[in-house]
Amino acid sequence: MASAKTGGPSNAIEEACIAKGMRMTDQRRVIAGVISAAEDHPDVEELHRRASAVDSNISLSTVYRTVKLFEDSGIITRHAFGDGRARYEPIPEAHHDHLIDLRSGQVIEFQSEEIERLQAEVARKLGYKLVDHRLELYCVPLDEER
Repeated sequence: MASAKTGGPSNAIEEACIAKGMRMTDQRRVIAGVISAAEDHPDVEELHRRASAVDSNISLSTVYRTVKLFEDSGIITRHAFGDGRARYEPIPEAHHDHLIDLRSGQVIEFQSEEIERLQAEVARKLGYKLVDHRLELYCVPLDEER
């Protein structure tokens, strides 16, 4: 999965691994590519399904070990969206929050300057400086509210 032009890394996860001095096996490259290409927040079983489609020799235990390595290295982050499964995404370049549809399981990423401002204001009023946070909104569609 190397870049055709440079022969180097072909995705952000792989680049981050190399920058941290991590040894990149072919299977790690495949898993890194699958995570980089994900437009959702897959769990380990889904990552395994996608990685196996590229390399049928990748075992579920290899995906578990690799995901743990990437997480411990600060390359990906784990989420628990209330469905009992750990889900993963690359560490984002820009902060975002998540809205989780409890009916469909869909996870929607969003950014809100107003929410960011309010959180910092709450921390300040309580005598703190906000340095990090994670916001997850668990919702149902409005038409199910009635």
